[in-house]
Amino acid sequence: MPKQPHIIIFNPDQWRGDVMRHLGNPAAVTPNLDAIVESDAVSFRHAFCQNPVCTPSRCSFMTGWYPHVRGHRTMFHMLQPDEPVLLKQLKDAGYFVFWGGKNDLVPRQNGFADYCDVKYEADRPLRPNLHSADEWRGDPEGDNYYSFFAGKLTSTPLGPPDESGGSMTEDVYYDNDWAMVDGAIEQIRDALDDQPLCIYLPLSYPHPPYGVEEPWFSQIDRELIPQRFSTPDWSTKPGLTAGIYQRQGLQGWSEERFNELRAVYYGMCARVDAQFGMVVDALKASGMYDDSAIFFFSDHGDFTGDYGLVEKTQNTFEDCLTRVPLIVKPPADQAIEPGIRDQLVELIDFTATAYEWSGVQPGYDHFGQSLSALIAGAADEHRDAVFCEGGRLIGEEQAMEKDSPSFSDPSGLYWPRVQLQGSEGGEHSKATMCRTRDYKYVRRLYEADELYDLRQDPGELQNRIDDPACAGILAELRERMLTWYQTTCDVVPYKTDVR
Repeated sequence: MPKQPHIIIFNPDQWRGDVMRHLGNPAAVTPNLDAIVESDAVSFRHAFCQNPVCTPSRCSFMTGWYPHVRGHRTMFHMLQPDEPVLLKQLKDAGYFVFWGGKNDLVPRQNGFADYCDVKYEADRPLRPNLHSADEWRGDPEGDNYYSFFAGKLTSTPLGPPDESGGSMTEDVYYDNDWAMVDGAIEQIRDALDDQPLCIYLPLSYPHPPYGVEEPWFSQIDRELIPQRFSTPDWSTKPGLTAGIYQRQGLQGWSEERFNELRAVYYGMCARVDAQFGMVVDALKASGMYDDSAIFFFSDHGDFTGDYGLVEKTQNTFEDCLTRVPLIVKPPADQAIEPGIRDQLVELIDFTATAYEWSGVQPGYDHFGQSLSALIAGAADEHRDAVFCEGGRLIGEEQAMEKDSPSFSDPSGLYWPRVQLQGSEGGEHSKATMCRTRDYKYVRRLYEADELYDLRQDPGELQNRIDDPACAGILAELRERMLTWYQTTCDVVPYKTDVR
């Protein structure tokens, strides 16, 4: 076996941190995740991303840098060739890197050769992505046009009968995610005995549109789904979410409809859990499981009906958006006490842990903290606070995401959010979250700040920023945020220049 452990990065998109059975959600169907945590892995109950949308979050957890270090605050500012990327570091250190799935990380025009040995592409016909196969949306004037709700997916023949005369109908809705999982399993089976393997699987599910096939559609018990958070007093909340609420047009939805939407999202998570189980089974069958470090985590969460919203926002930090699953199985030579941990951790801690276990020296400063001690059973506090950030300055036109097709086209699924990001009324205010175990403080440049007592108000519905009783807590969190900014505001290269 290779001296370095295999690194398996299973990275679903937009999975909320509360949709896992082993963390107490009775409606979640996650048997494979639950089983690995029971025997071989650690699940972090309080793991948080560093930006609530795809590209900035991925740029963060692949470098160990916060988004503000190099200005990664939009979907169209990706990692440049001079920036460190974990995948490239592993490849340069001798790992065979397989990348199967979405990008949202490096500029497509630069190619992927520096970051992986294989950028996998499907080798068979695929079911259409629900963003393009959008007949489910109905009338633009209807209340399903911006809901992202597609519902139950059905299997249909991929094409004409095969050579044996049989039907090519699949038991699953065979989309790109299924192809990527199949490709990863094939790569595991063909792995070289003397070279460490990195599998990076950035899947699309459970990112909406919300749609899933059987058996996962029917696996979710609708009666067990936790009650969603109610619509807040929008005058106490950020302008971006208030505007999206008006534009998505879901005000007339009944609880039954929202519950069905949530059930389909849970079914999407269940499908991903099944795919994760397939990869784990392949690792075991190949004899690689013990020597693999497995990381399962999402880039950010999803509203899924909470507050009367769907999808996500770019500069708000509700726990349903910022809290994510993070499950880690170490290689066999690392100590572990399997189970659940309650310490606060950040996704950039994944980066630090991967560097430590692989033995790769990154050659640059980053801000992640290895999780190995917590995984081994240490009870020490890991972080006293976690941070997330987004938004832009007024006049910062390059951060409006005008490149998005939904920016100026109301037929675009993301129009309710993306078009508002071009407003100069302060809705897209640059904002930063500082969250401790008990409180969440959000500083906004152009709108009112937010402060929530999470012990009494886990839904973040009562903004106590002006409550005199919270003045001491507010002062502490403001000081903590300042310290964080000062310690993470830049990185000095290791290589010095000749003067």
